[in-house]
Amino acid sequence: MPFLELEDHRLEYVWHGPGPEEAPTLVFLHEGLGSVSLWRDFPERLAGAVGWGALVYSRRGYGRSSPAPLPRPVGFMHDAAREELPRVLSLTGVRQTVLVGHSDGASIALIYAAEHAGQAAPRLRGLALLAPHVFVEEETLAGARAAVEAFEHGDLAARLARHHSDVENTFRGWSGVWLDPAFRSWSIEALLPRVEVPVLVVQGENDGYGTLRQVEAISAGCRGPVTSFVLPRVGHVPFRDAPEETREACTKLVSST
Repeated sequence: MPFLELEDHRLEYVWHGPGPEEAPTLVFLHEGLGSVSLWRDFPERLAGAVGWGALVYSRRGYGRSSPAPLPRPVGFMHDAAREELPRVLSLTGVRQTVLVGHSDGASIALIYAAEHAGQAAPRLRGLALLAPHVFVEEETLAGARAAVEAFEHGDLAARLARHHSDVENTFRGWSGVWLDPAFRSWSIEALLPRVEVPVLVVQGENDGYGTLRQVEAISAGCRGPVTSFVLPRVGHVPFRDAPEETREACTKLVSST
C-alpha cells in the first residue's frame, strides 16, 4: 500500500478510479477507530457508481499510518481539518471533491467546509455525512465507555489489530480524548452557518453513539441545502449495515452537485 510522506509522518492511502485530472474525487474520512481497510469496498463501489475517483486515507494514528502523539488535544478534529486534510488534498492533486465522512470523519468534513468556504482550489462540491457528530451526547460517551470495557476485557483489541499497526495508540488516542472531561463541551454548531455546499446526512436509527439531535442540528444550522436519511434497524456504520441504501443516497448527492 502506498504512503503520503508529510513533514514528520506518513499516511497510508489507496486510490480508486480516475485521477484528479480526469474526474472529480470522492475523499473518504474515516471514523474515530477507522482506517482505509475498515471502509471495506464502499469507496470503490461508490466511485464506480458515479464515475469519479476515490481517495481513501488513514489519518495519523490509524491503520498503517504513523502513530499519533498522545494524548490527543481536545481540538484534534479541528487540527485534522485545518492541517492534515488540506495537506493530503494538495499532495494528491485533488481539484474538485465531495467529502464522505463517517462519525469523527464527518465532523472533520464539516469543519473543513466551514473554514474553506469559497476556496477556489480544490473546489468543494458537497458533503456526505454518515453518523456525524456536531456536539457531545451522553449516548456517545456511554458508547466510548463500553468500548473501553470491550478493549480491556473483551475481543475489541484483537479485532482492531487486524486494521491498525499500533492498536494501543489508536484506541487510547480515541477513547482518551472522547472521555476527557474537557471534551464534554466540544461543539461545532457555531460553524454550521458557514457550510454553504449541499449536505447529505445518513443516520442509523439504532446508532449507539448519537441520536437524531445531530441530524436536526445540522439541518437547522447549515446555510446550504441539507438532505437527511434516517435508516431503520441501522447502527453507527450505515455503509456496513445498509450499504445499498447508503450508496444510493450518496450517489444522488454527488449527481446533484
